[in-house]
Amino acid sequence: MLQEYRNILVPVDGSKEAELALTKAVEVAKRNNAHLDILDVLATQQFEVSYSSFVDGDVIYKMSEDVKTYLDKLVAQIEKENDFHNIDIHIRFGNPKMVIARDFPQEHKNDLIMIGATGLNAVERVLIGSVASYVNRSAITDVLVVKTDINNKQPQAK
Repeated sequence: MLQEYRNILVPVDGSKEAELALTKAVEVAKRNNAHLDILDVLATQQFEVSYSSFVDGDVIYKMSEDVKTYLDKLVAQIEKENDFHNIDIHIRFGNPKMVIARDFPQEHKNDLIMIGATGLNAVERVLIGSVASYVNRSAITDVLVVKTDINNKQPQAK
């Protein structure tokens, strides 16, 4: 019996790898008549300037507005190119590893996470491991780590 996924989570961060995962997730969602949650997590540690101060609230608001604009563009492109409309976008603040692996899927009843193999933050990958690796090890649901595009081509090195 084939596994049917009904509620798919795709975390995005603006990276090519995340967008490859999104492209594949749209195809999986269409085949399964599933719902697609597109999530961008703004890491709270990126807002810390020093131990005693935080970035101004206006800066955080602007960043969240920029992310919403990015997510809206992704959805518009998906709807236009794929005639697929069962999509919600979400912006969260917190630790991306925990939000993606546990908090969000539990809250939204996701049964599959499709995530790009690497994201934007190379320094974090070296120092504390990638979000994708953590999610793959710790998620409360199935995880598919996307390494290639729809035609099985690996993304170009940056």
